[in-house]
Amino acid sequence: MEDLFQLGETRGKRIVVAMSGGVDSSVVAALAARSGAETIGVTLQLYDHGAAVGRKGSCCAGQDIRDARAVADSLGIAHYVFDYESRFRESVIEGFADEYLAGRTPIPCVRCNMGVKFTDLFSLARDLGADCLATGHYVRRVMGAAGAELHRAVDPARDQSYFLFATTPAQLDYLRFPLGGMEKPAVRAIAADLGLRVAMKPDSQDICFVPDGDYAAVVRKVRPEADDVGEIVHVDGRVLGTHKGLIHYTVGQRRGLEIGGQADPLYVVRLEAETRRVIVGPRAALAVRAARLKEMNWLGSDHAGPLTAKVRSMARPVPARLEGARLLFDAPELGVAPGQAAVLYAGERVLGGGWIAETESAEAMLA
Repeated sequence: MEDLFQLGETRGKRIVVAMSGGVDSSVVAALAARSGAETIGVTLQLYDHGAAVGRKGSCCAGQDIRDARAVADSLGIAHYVFDYESRFRESVIEGFADEYLAGRTPIPCVRCNMGVKFTDLFSLARDLGADCLATGHYVRRVMGAAGAELHRAVDPARDQSYFLFATTPAQLDYLRFPLGGMEKPAVRAIAADLGLRVAMKPDSQDICFVPDGDYAAVVRKVRPEADDVGEIVHVDGRVLGTHKGLIHYTVGQRRGLEIGGQADPLYVVRLEAETRRVIVGPRAALAVRAARLKEMNWLGSDHAGPLTAKVRSMARPVPARLEGARLLFDAPELGVAPGQAAVLYAGERVLGGGWIAETESAEAMLA
């Protein structure tokens, strides 16, 4: 059998699998059990059970916990549920709301991975005496000359490396990603062959705690003051109207501005939390030549060659260079928003990345 868990001989080894209740982590648990290692499934409860029952696209709550337990039972492995609802609310949901109030576009999935899913789950796995912690993420852990490296998944449509840029070298040493070399249909086929009840279960949405994509409703619930109104201002200084709260807008947004009578389409260029202003302009005003990064995390400091940068989860990596904490794009990049991450790559390898603190417009740099 292929050494998917990179443990060499698995007999006598113990693998803890992070089980969210979805097909990916369930298949990882099945592969771990089939390898001959002692396998323990761990699920973190991140929501109130009752409120989450029947919610589509969630994870780590209600039906998902029941699915994880049922899969573990069918595999004959131990399964434990740990209540991390308060920790998740404080470290992820409240931070998500505060970022929107500050005029930034947050990525709670990365914060979740940095906190409860890796840091806390890492400690739980250690306490259980595991030799590694395995997850269902679509990324590859490759052994290089200097140790474990993080690489993009074989299936580009499923690659989740952008969301894992903040993984530390110590975590990467302990983590395993057995699905990184597979495509999604193959994973579902394994689940079906093993008779797992989640074989055809739909994938969870990116932000699991936002039902129906209504970000504003979540922010309002946590921070009632989030609906403070303000002005919509053109980049040339003209006041075009009034907005219904910064939480309803993100950089690059075109629809929902509710300002008619304009000759050309307008986009959200930036959000000014201090003045509660939404700044809009033509598409060309979105062009960014550089960004200042903060909270940098390095997984590939041994690499000195050319690099590419990915500034949105669905964007393609583009050529760039790093000068200290300043990321300079070879060509102007659109839709670069404070609060998002800039993830750096050397080919397929993730070198690390940082959070976008502020941007420099291409037009201003040419002025």
